[in-house]
Amino acid sequence: MNFGFWGFMWDVDLARREVRLLEVPPEDARKYFGGSGLGAKILLEMLDGGLGPLEPDSPLIIAGGLLTGTKVPTACRTVICGRSPLTGIWGESTAGGFFGAALKSTGVDGLLIRGKAENPVYLLITDGRVEIRDASHLWGLDTFETDEALKRETDRRAFVCAIGPCGERLIPMASVIFEGRHARAAGRCGFGASMGSKNLKAIVVRGRKRIPIRHPEALIASVKGSIPSIQKSAKSLMTFGTPGGVEAVEAHGDLPIANWTGGSWPEGAKAISGRTNLPKYFSGHYACFACPIRCGKSIRIEGGPFGDVLSHQPEYETIAGFGANLLNANYELIAVANERCNRYGIDTISASSAIAFAMECCQRGVLRPEDLGGVEPRFGDPKAILTLLHKIANGEGIGEILGRGTREAARILGPLAHEFRTDVKGLEMAYHDPRAFTCMAVNYATANRGACHLESLSYFLGRGIPLPDMGYYEPPDPHADEGKAKIAFDLQNFMAVFNPLGLCKFLMIGRVGPSQIAKWLELATGWEVDQGELLQVGERLFNLKRMYNCRLGVSRKDDSLPPRFLTHPRPDGRAKGVLPHLGKMLSQYYELRGWDREGIPTKERLVELGLSWSLEP
Repeated sequence: MNFGFWGFMWDVDLARREVRLLEVPPEDARKYFGGSGLGAKILLEMLDGGLGPLEPDSPLIIAGGLLTGTKVPTACRTVICGRSPLTGIWGESTAGGFFGAALKSTGVDGLLIRGKAENPVYLLITDGRVEIRDASHLWGLDTFETDEALKRETDRRAFVCAIGPCGERLIPMASVIFEGRHARAAGRCGFGASMGSKNLKAIVVRGRKRIPIRHPEALIASVKGSIPSIQKSAKSLMTFGTPGGVEAVEAHGDLPIANWTGGSWPEGAKAISGRTNLPKYFSGHYACFACPIRCGKSIRIEGGPFGDVLSHQPEYETIAGFGANLLNANYELIAVANERCNRYGIDTISASSAIAFAMECCQRGVLRPEDLGGVEPRFGDPKAILTLLHKIANGEGIGEILGRGTREAARILGPLAHEFRTDVKGLEMAYHDPRAFTCMAVNYATANRGACHLESLSYFLGRGIPLPDMGYYEPPDPHADEGKAKIAFDLQNFMAVFNPLGLCKFLMIGRVGPSQIAKWLELATGWEVDQGELLQVGERLFNLKRMYNCRLGVSRKDDSLPPRFLTHPRPDGRAKGVLPHLGKMLSQYYELRGWDREGIPTKERLVELGLSWSLEP
């Protein structure tokens, strides 16, 4: 008998309308955990490099983590993984909320989805059963409308993930939105387009099964003992949510300003921060399943100049993207843009990056107002921001090009446009500057899904969050290059276990390290697991995803940053004049990883990690 997980996935073939139960061997669960870990193993075995991300037979996995649905703190995460429509390489995107726990409560750990339905469909998953139902009447609805309609049609207590018009139109930066207005988004990598390419509008889950736990009383006691310290350390996050840190981020020189060309913007950061705005618009706290932090905040704006908002507070990344990166200091505009992105089903990071890219292209003469339908896209102009967002979401004019992402847009617009793109491997950069925390330079360059801050969160160390389990007691020098390759290596290995376990990475803010997570894993599953084994699994999974990318042609040539982060220092602020020495750090990092000089994992390291099978084509 398995503990903490079920050991089964549904294998759904939409083209044949066939469903079968796929067994997950216990040894695979121990070696790869669940979520994107097990997903990477399955997807690498199935990988056909000639099969594009949006082709019907391209597989997609939607799964909870190994511990999702248990009482382990923050064990709520759902992951979507597959070949990214935006980047063409490994992709994974996670969401919080209750969907993952509800999926696990139906008696399975996840879904493997293949094929394209003849007409729009949705999946209804209940205890031991999957139904493929017609969704023609839902096609064209936004994600909030779809959530409400499916709850009326199935069960008010069900949980829904859905795509909006952007996913239906196969826009490469389309997202998947979980739970309607609460809008927990799997935003990155374009998996809304993956679902759209399969004519899969939504998935509805409603289960009643309880996940078996090996040592339930001991787990509950351990969790209860940890919650006070987690809440104490994460007090600001509990009070204001992620936007509470906007001013602190700006003070570190870490906030993106005017498509990453600015250095300091303290007045603007204060104007758009959660500390300034949450008291004005707050309507309630909410939490994800099993989370003691409760960083979710609902807001209400009525009679605003850009429209009403009744949804969740914009997260930090959205505020940074639609605020500072566009020189927009109007919080109400950011809130409206956030709600529209969630309704459309489009990633707020990629969408705001594309708009900033277009604005700089116009400044530099690569684009003209007539190319944008007569809109003059000036930084900070509300009309320009919302008009360009509308064009991207609807695939209209220049919006069709921008919706492909800044890498592809630059290829179409010409050589100079490449200077203004801000992606790595096709994924637009998350809104933390590698010139402010140089450890992020090597992380962004090597992160498996592209420019992802979550693959290391190493800037947390620079902001004073310790990780004593791994020897990090004091903040490192944020601007130095020495030791940063080791930080990226260590933190990537640690972060690599969170999605496979189904845990939120904000546990690090709560001062939870790998030894505590290993203990919870042991109590839930009955396995004898220590910190060393946990981190080895993280290293295994990071290399496994790298091998997926290597099969698709990724190597050192792709492990770089956009030109401005290596050649143009910030003009003022705390990070003024700083540029990361990426080449030196990258060589040190490859040596730590056991990769060759071209960034390919060596046979010796793969054998050591139990991944020799990944060498086979």
